[in-house]
Amino acid sequence: MLKSDLDKQDGNLQYILTGEGAGSIFIIDEYNGKIYAIQKVDREEKPFYILRAQALNRNTRLPVEPESEFIIKVRDINDHEPQFLDGPYVATVPEMSPEGVIRMASQMDRETKDQYLVIIQAKDMVGQAGAFSATATVTINLSDMNDNPPKFEERLYYLNVSEDAPVGTTVGKIMAEDSDIGENAAMHYLIEGDSSDVFDIITDNETQEGIILLKKRVDYESKRRHSVSIKVVNRYIDDRFLKEGPFEDTTTVKISVQDADEPPVFNLQNYVMEIAEGVANGSLVGVVSARDPDNDDSPVRYSIVQGMHLKRLFSISEHNGTIITTEPLDREIASWHNITVTATETRNPEKISEANVYIQVLDVNDHAPEFAKFYETFVCENAVSNQLIQSISAVDKDDSEESHHFYFSLAQEGTNNSRFTVKDNQDNTAGIFTAKSGFSRQEQFYFYLPILILDNGSPPLTSTNTLTVTVCDCNTEVNTFYCRYGAFMYSMGLSTEALVAVLACILILLVFFLAIVAIRQQRKKSPFSEKVEEFRENIVRYDDEGGGEEDTEAFDISALRTRTVMRTCKPRKNITTEIHSLYRQSLQVGPDSAIFRQFISEKLEEANTDPSAPPYDSLQRYAFEGTGSLAGSLSSLGSDMSDVDQNYDYLSDWGPHFKQIAGMYASHRSARD
Repeated sequence: MLKSDLDKQDGNLQYILTGEGAGSIFIIDEYNGKIYAIQKVDREEKPFYILRAQALNRNTRLPVEPESEFIIKVRDINDHEPQFLDGPYVATVPEMSPEGVIRMASQMDRETKDQYLVIIQAKDMVGQAGAFSATATVTINLSDMNDNPPKFEERLYYLNVSEDAPVGTTVGKIMAEDSDIGENAAMHYLIEGDSSDVFDIITDNETQEGIILLKKRVDYESKRRHSVSIKVVNRYIDDRFLKEGPFEDTTTVKISVQDADEPPVFNLQNYVMEIAEGVANGSLVGVVSARDPDNDDSPVRYSIVQGMHLKRLFSISEHNGTIITTEPLDREIASWHNITVTATETRNPEKISEANVYIQVLDVNDHAPEFAKFYETFVCENAVSNQLIQSISAVDKDDSEESHHFYFSLAQEGTNNSRFTVKDNQDNTAGIFTAKSGFSRQEQFYFYLPILILDNGSPPLTSTNTLTVTVCDCNTEVNTFYCRYGAFMYSMGLSTEALVAVLACILILLVFFLAIVAIRQQRKKSPFSEKVEEFRENIVRYDDEGGGEEDTEAFDISALRTRTVMRTCKPRKNITTEIHSLYRQSLQVGPDSAIFRQFISEKLEEANTDPSAPPYDSLQRYAFEGTGSLAGSLSSLGSDMSDVDQNYDYLSDWGPHFKQIAGMYASHRSARD
């Protein structure tokens, strides 16, 4: 029975029970705390139960006492015969002590057995009659200690690798065994000896395997078998067991190299060659060499594979790898050329290897120095002696600017009676000074100074550069604009007044020319523009093949027919009522007619050859009756028939547009009759 000190027997407290067997084997009276067993228990199956009890306030459901843990032990009723226990444990009871101590009776090994079940019996009255006893089962689990070293299962392993395998290829895996568990079984593999240059080994932390990797390419022809010594050690070592021996093991791995068809091998991966610029075509640059590493020693063919422009500069002998020039080289255009040379097996063209060739073009002093830029030099008429009028410098396309050194002097032809001197500043620049004071533009407007420039090449080159000095109308300070203006006037041979007069004449001529152009444009306007517009307004467009009587009411513009059509027209005949049907037949000549296409071609040729045609695209309109009309031309021009034989009665049937002409001919006929 459980009872709280706060229980006043008023029913405000409630006892609850939790833990092993609560509610199924044991229950508690929530009002008085009495615990009852509702099922039969067996000490041999479970000797004790751990339960927890707590008192709650029935109204607030809050605990009034902290939770208490207690053990219910199952009492032995001596329904089993006693048995001897096997195990490395001995239970002893100190004198006058309620506790029993379990001690080891022999050495234990977790790798042999990692768990023991020990039954402990306790008796009272020191075994006298009427005494009671109880038993309990104690489960003892042995924790692991790192007391076992890793061991290889084999003393010798065999692996294979192909000689064409790239670096980083997995050659194989090996694994050592360790009886310990957890981190005590963690291992680390390493390669001992010279084989560490060719092979490497890493540890898989998940499987504790040693993975052998290829660290360097192998060659079947040079070494066909490698012996690799591998050691494995515990990653974490317990110092308490060091005296039991080293916690490591070694094994040997024999790795055989398998033969493969390999590509050619160059003697060098990168070649550096030199050649002087300007050498003749066919000059030797250098030689590359490659060989077939296989036993059959297949012949090798060489070629240049980089850009096409390099093939125009260099060529290589496909048999011996000799590189020669095919064009002269200029260091000032390109000082280095990088090409790629390939070597291919003749028996197996798929086996190709490459090498880089870097060709340096050596400098030859083939460019003379020259002025760095164009110098525009002026000197005032009132300049004094030893006055600086210009600073000059030079450039040279040869070599680099840091190694240049130039020497400046006045050429021999300019030293006699020179008005100027040249002072070399020894820093690749020079100054031009006046040697005398006072200059006159009337006496000499320009001075031409020949400047000699010498470089420090081998052999040195010289050049003569002419510096033009212009005399200006100034005192001491040069005004560049006015000096250029004066030089221009001098070169033209004109004074200022003459130049103004010339400009005025040019302006007058320009105005006169524009006036003439404007007048000609006005005259080019056609006097028949209004009539052309009138003709265009009277053009009738037909969308059908027929026309009816209204079609004949339109104005006939047969006069616009081409000369070709006029030449092919027949003489006018005495036609009366047949003219209407013939006129309709002429309208049936459509765009698909060959005559019509010929007409268009002739008009196009006339427009193209017409000098008065506008220079821009224009629309040309024509009326074409066609050559199918049997009536011929209505015009009297070119007719060889007299008006006396002509009958004009049909004109009155042509509509109001022909009323006036019909009246004229009708009256003429009446008078004639």
